[in-house]
Amino acid sequence: MLKIAALATAVALLSTVSASAQQPPPAYGPPITLEAAKKAMAAAEAEATKNNWPVAIVILDSTGHVVMLHKMDNVQYASIKIAEGKAQTAVDFRRPSKALEDVLAGGGAGLRVLTFGNILVQGGVPIVADGKIVGSIGVSGVTSQQDEQIAMAGAAAAK
Repeated sequence: MLKIAALATAVALLSTVSASAQQPPPAYGPPITLEAAKKAMAAAEAEATKNNWPVAIVILDSTGHVVMLHKMDNVQYASIKIAEGKAQTAVDFRRPSKALEDVLAGGGAGLRVLTFGNILVQGGVPIVADGKIVGSIGVSGVTSQQDEQIAMAGAAAAK
């Protein structure tokens, strides 16, 4: 019964997010290459370092598997799992984790129980190349807005 309720909640979330989107999200593409992931990580680290923000940064490929993980000095340990959850959310739902946070803030029906390892707050961003999702980047350690700023810098560099 719990599995059925979880599935129904997932369908409700997807329906709510899909209905709120202006256009369909990009399709999945081939997994991000290590070279592109390195570029994304370097840009994200540079953004974090420039602002003196200690964060954890996780890059996943288009299949949701970890390609890279960096934990900067003085970041709380919980940020590692949170960054991975944000990246997982971005790749699973093919949109920034902020889109799901917005659905929840708007009172999305029954969505507060849906996690499945996903983190439904700002800071996870898909990495898109040639119009396809090749991976995602998740950041945690400072405010959600700052996390997303770092993630966006990384995602932009991977293109």
